[in-house]
Amino acid sequence: VDKPPEGDGWIHEVKFDGYRSQIIIDDAEVRIFTRRGLDWTAKYRDLVETARGLNVRSAIIDGEIIVLNDAGVSDFGELRKAITGRQHDLYFVAFDLLHVNGHDLRDMPLIDRREVLQAMIPTDKRIQFSEALPGSGAAVFLLVDQADLEGVVSKRKDSKYRPGPSTNWLKAKCYVEKEMDIIGVQREAGKPAM
Repeated sequence: VDKPPEGDGWIHEVKFDGYRSQIIIDDAEVRIFTRRGLDWTAKYRDLVETARGLNVRSAIIDGEIIVLNDAGVSDFGELRKAITGRQHDLYFVAFDLLHVNGHDLRDMPLIDRREVLQAMIPTDKRIQFSEALPGSGAAVFLLVDQADLEGVVSKRKDSKYRPGPSTNWLKAKCYVEKEMDIIGVQREAGKPAM
């Protein structure tokens, strides 16, 4: 959407620039899957170890895998490099909880699922809780835009978890559109055109 929705029925979080993923904990076994269902557990070894340290027997946690740049902003380009060479730079930002210790939470309101999730995420690990920012949608969007972040995800507080596109979670991206003339193309053998 062009701008976040207004009203008390919404929470607003930073939209991170990373890979949407789910951590699945089943006793000592931890797996991490991409949004498309690919098993990337082997690519996220350090996050798997951190997830083993959570105080739960089983859980499905929805979130985003990110890397922060020098300015402290999630950086997709740096994420791609870190996956293969700098595991210790990866973070998992948790924003929803689908199951915990044998209980299906998907029919609970989002605000209640997030309360349970926040209680189980430590504050000093590579798995972090995605805090909702205080204020109206417009105020949060302005703050996020001024901080040069990617955007805002607004979520209905009372929404149940449902996979796929929904009007219960709305993304508003911060970007500037410009028209530019292409005045030339540079090509080198074996590299993409610039």
